[in-house]
Amino acid sequence: MKSLSIFSLSLLFSVCCFAQHISKTDHHFLVKKEDSLKVFATKILMDTRDYGRFKADSAFTKTFVRALKTPYSFYYPFDSLQTISTLYAPDSSFRIFTWQLIISDNFVRQHGAIQMRTADGSLKLLPLIDKSEMIQNINDTVTNNRAWVGALYYKIIETKDKDNDQPCYTLFGYDENNMRTTKKLLEVLTFDEDGLPVFGASDYFHFEADSIVKAPVNRFILEFKKDASPALTYDDDMGMIVIEHLESESNEPLKKWTLVPDGDYEGFKWEKNKWVHIDKIFHQVTPDGQAPTPDPIKGNGGDLLHDKLSPATSSDKKIETPPAQQDNNVPTDNP
Repeated sequence: MKSLSIFSLSLLFSVCCFAQHISKTDHHFLVKKEDSLKVFATKILMDTRDYGRFKADSAFTKTFVRALKTPYSFYYPFDSLQTISTLYAPDSSFRIFTWQLIISDNFVRQHGAIQMRTADGSLKLLPLIDKSEMIQNINDTVTNNRAWVGALYYKIIETKDKDNDQPCYTLFGYDENNMRTTKKLLEVLTFDEDGLPVFGASDYFHFEADSIVKAPVNRFILEFKKDASPALTYDDDMGMIVIEHLESESNEPLKKWTLVPDGDYEGFKWEKNKWVHIDKIFHQVTPDGQAPTPDPIKGNGGDLLHDKLSPATSSDKKIETPPAQQDNNVPTDNP
């Protein structure tokens, strides 16, 4: 949590320093555009008519690009757009916008863009074009922004590839997918020598030889039953990605619509320039002869044992439990 607070303060400081470059006229323009964008963004998600959602998505995209062309728009937060995910890179080098468009009950497409920070405040915008329906093997495919595996990103963390001193941004994504299953994913975003985004890389995910995952993967994907909601997040205190393990309700693991959380947790820890898979995070085994025993505050006759009483309350006691599942259908930065 400390690192998050430091990042938040750093970002706030940057915004305050550079917001002065946005003239009053431009700021007023952005406020007005944001008001229009809120209406379109809500209709993209809530309009009951296909035509209405498509029209709102088109209007939103055109209006948003027009707004982003405003000098130094990178520092304008657009924080009232509640249905649009906006994530700043921890080093503030870019921010990424994503949202979803429901095509039909059985098909959802994601849209998005990466806005790079520029010294002169000009717009450098990289559109994200969802081509997931055309990619045969999503797990093992490296993509770019024009052949993107669509996702609604809800978290981003930064690590460092020490071999080439290149920052690596791990994205946590959410995809409504279809009527039967939902997906969550992890993928590493890097930028090539031309400054263009690269999504996915097998070098960044490592599984042990005895793992059920035998082949290298370029991104890690959870696909599960529609009404399930397994945790997939980053725990700052543990310094690792925490994933709620899935198992089939009907002992048919290949049928993704039967997979639900089973209460165990696996994860990834950043070691030697890669995310190393950990099969089981919590190992709590009670040694023989050390099982907990009752410590009553009353004797056999029902009298209070005053030496067992103290001013401490239950709030003074720390109970260690696995991370609580906090996901909702609309992801936030606290999945």
